[in-house]
Amino acid sequence: MHAELSFFDLFLQASLLVKAVMLCLLGFSIASWTMIIQRSKALNKAKVQSQTFEDRFWSGADLSKLYREIAERGNVEGIENLFVAGFKEFARIRKTSNASPEAVVDGTHRAMRVALSREVDTLETHLSFLATVGSISPYIGLFGTVWGIMNSFIALGAVQQATLSMVAPGIAEALIATAMGLFAAIPAVMAFNRFSHTVEKLENSYGNFMEEFSSILQRQSVAMSRSSEQ
Repeated sequence: MHAELSFFDLFLQASLLVKAVMLCLLGFSIASWTMIIQRSKALNKAKVQSQTFEDRFWSGADLSKLYREIAERGNVEGIENLFVAGFKEFARIRKTSNASPEAVVDGTHRAMRVALSREVDTLETHLSFLATVGSISPYIGLFGTVWGIMNSFIALGAVQQATLSMVAPGIAEALIATAMGLFAAIPAVMAFNRFSHTVEKLENSYGNFMEEFSSILQRQSVAMSRSSEQ
């Protein structure tokens, strides 16, 4: 009896549609776990990189020197990308025109907003897929269960006397589809909620840095304008 009700035997005895549902859910589960691991590493890296950069930035390092070091290193991402975009635009505007401090700050702020939008898009990579898996997997599994139970009752109606041993395998193989749907959905939903919270915190951190950096550049621009007038 145990061999008859093993997962593998139940899968082999299932109808073609139920097998397709199970394989689809298995594929969703593998893909979601792959993305969960990848996103977890990427977001942890972004948090560490943000903290490391901010510690150095607020330690009083020379901004021009810091900009050159980061720009020369290449492969700029995260909060460093906001800093590079803002400082590059700041230097460009100051060199090409006698713009007012307000115009300088507006230009650098726009450049950093574009960089922020791109970084948030990068942080949110694959989150929509996890949300989709978490939303539709239980319904796909339920569809497989309904189909399997329907076939079991159809087969049951064709015999004169029904026994538990005749009904149990069909119902069990149908319920496996729902179990697989939950197995795929629960980790995806948990990971999506956790990653969304992490992305929101990083976005707030990036936004706060952008505002503080804009204030620093505005003070520098005002000081440079006053020195040029004297």
